[in-house]
Amino acid sequence: MYIISRTKLIFSLLLLMVSLFGFGQSNVFKVTLDAGHGAHDFGAVYNGHVEKNIALAIVLKVGKILEENPKIDVIYTRKTDIFIDLIERANIANRADANIFVSIHCNANKNTVADGTETYVMGMTKVASNLEAAKKENSVITLEKDYKQKYEGFDPNSPETMIGMTLMQEEYLDNSISMASKVEEEFAALGKKLRQGGVKQAPYMVLHKAYMPRVLIETGFISNPVEGNILDSEEGQDDIANAIANAIISYKKEYFGNGNLDSDYEKPSRKIIEKPLKDTATSVKQQLIDVPITKKTVVNQVMADGVIFKVQLSASVNKVELDSKNFKGLKNISSSQTKNLYKYMYGETSNYEEAKKLLQEAKSKGYKNAYLIAFKDGKNISIQDALK
Repeated sequence: MYIISRTKLIFSLLLLMVSLFGFGQSNVFKVTLDAGHGAHDFGAVYNGHVEKNIALAIVLKVGKILEENPKIDVIYTRKTDIFIDLIERANIANRADANIFVSIHCNANKNTVADGTETYVMGMTKVASNLEAAKKENSVITLEKDYKQKYEGFDPNSPETMIGMTLMQEEYLDNSISMASKVEEEFAALGKKLRQGGVKQAPYMVLHKAYMPRVLIETGFISNPVEGNILDSEEGQDDIANAIANAIISYKKEYFGNGNLDSDYEKPSRKIIEKPLKDTATSVKQQLIDVPITKKTVVNQVMADGVIFKVQLSASVNKVELDSKNFKGLKNISSSQTKNLYKYMYGETSNYEEAKKLLQEAKSKGYKNAYLIAFKDGKNISIQDALK
């Protein structure tokens, strides 16, 4: 009897460990970091500054920062000086089922005065400078074997030809823009070290093939003597890596919620309270303040006055009937249309805590890329603005 009981106990413990391990893995936020170019593909080269080396150095620094968080899993397209096809870079992220894809590069221009950062999202644009930037990065595919067959229908010298290819990734555009904006905001915080160039759209092949929110970061112009020295310095790379890592962490916190991924949710003795900065009446800073919690303490749920939260499930060029059977059993589905794109949303509440529960429910149904959105007076606003 003792042997049987002991065996059952061990078996039960093993099942518990497997269950806990599986739960922990499902809560991991996956980031794919892509260092542009590699091996015989040097990228841009100016004044001894080599794009492939700078991009890899920054990626490894970003990865090291992110890996300090146990709930962030970092996937690299390359960690050494090797050549990876553009389509394979995206496929690495796709196979890993990553939550975001971040491709890091350096910019260059024959005009050596050109400077500043630029963060791109996938999009069709008629802006000549954006098309030229995409053309330069897309030209890498000519170094790949059988590229004409692999990228059938796409001419790297004419990025506009990509518009004839599938546009299913449009559903990630809002998230991609949000991620790109956070990157540029962090770059702006570096002050005069790097000029903030802003968020832009361009048809990059490496972004086109990644099926998740994704951005391509041009960290600065190595063709600019001053900026090139910054990009190729240890201090400059540390600053850039910290800015990118901070943006990724900020994105994770906003769109995946503390309850799903952040350890703060598991520590009720710490509460996020927003206080205005002294130097500006409009800025808001989040500060962690110790709040003693007792058994009788009730934490008030966050109610946003006049704001409605919804869960965006997906977006598509196709119109879908708002029937629960078309949305994995979820009810209370609504939709909106922007040009030729239909966006589908689940639930509706003015309670932020309730909204996070709706988000968790949507993710449990298989909508892993679902995220919260907010409306005020019928207009879409950011979650941060909603909580202010």
